[in-house]
Amino acid sequence: MSEAKTWMCLICGWIYDEAAGDTEHGIDPGTAWADVPMNWTCPECGARKEDFEMVQI
Repeated sequence: MSEAKTWMCLICGWIYDEAAGDTEHGIDPGTAWADVPMNWTCPECGARKEDFEMVQI
């Protein structure tokens, strides 16, 4: 598996970490961003998936 990436919400700054997933919202740890469902939204502000950008941490 390639190195896990992080994606930041451009609206509120919340970070999605592929290694951690979003278990509170049904996204298992290790879930690649490409595999996150299109109808998933930011848990902090409700922004859509297209409002996220990959970031280096």
